[in-house]
Amino acid sequence: MNKSVVSRRLVLSSVLAAASLAGFALPVTLSAQSKALHKTPDGKPDFTGFFHWPEAKNGMHGKGSATVFDRKYFAPFKPGGEAFLEPRTGDPRHDEPRDFCMPAGFPGGFLSAYPVQMFQTKDYVVMMNEFQRITRVVPLDGRPHRTGLEPTYYGDPVGHWEGNTLVVDTTGFKRWNLDDYFYTDPKEFRMHSDAFHTVERLTWRDDNTVDYQITIDDPKIFTRPWSQDFEMTLRPDWEKQGLLEYECEENNRCTGGHCEGNK
Repeated sequence: MNKSVVSRRLVLSSVLAAASLAGFALPVTLSAQSKALHKTPDGKPDFTGFFHWPEAKNGMHGKGSATVFDRKYFAPFKPGGEAFLEPRTGDPRHDEPRDFCMPAGFPGGFLSAYPVQMFQTKDYVVMMNEFQRITRVVPLDGRPHRTGLEPTYYGDPVGHWEGNTLVVDTTGFKRWNLDDYFYTDPKEFRMHSDAFHTVERLTWRDDNTVDYQITIDDPKIFTRPWSQDFEMTLRPDWEKQGLLEYECEENNRCTGGHCEGNK
């Protein structure tokens, strides 16, 4: 794991532990003060800032830095849908394409244990994960999805507002990995199909916490959409350092899946 991530995790754990020992409780309800915070000049919720990556609420977290979906939330499989849960094949381009510096894809990359920075204007919100410098530019004017695009690793996101909730609808994916579950169970590599469709909902719960829900809709695999809830903690203390550069191509030690140690 990146040393900066380990450091950030230790700092976060220390802060939470100290707060607990001192008898402090993190805010859990939307206070009157919260309603005045995190607003744009036109009164929309403002998600600008640095955040701890999405962490599962009431679900499993996976091993190491991997965040995974909890299977208890899955909808039933369609006949043949189980074929998208694949065992490792021994081919590193299949088992771990990131060894070749290939994109992690969405949502797996966004759930990686690295800081997230968001910028928001009247017309767009930009979501950046330090991992692979994953950048998603989401228009906020309610436009439809573009047509005629070649399928991509991160799809075509469009956003709109439902009250104080930012809704991001994404389609146009190529077939790729769903999450990092094969680090938890090497017999199962979860893939999504080219019919993959996601809906994210971001809502400020309090001054420091964003409720992040993602709905998975893959009609080639599941009989219906299903959702899992995560949360993202605001980390203004990370602004001074900012996102660190992540360039796999320059320092890749795992070309072809053959790593050369941890130097």
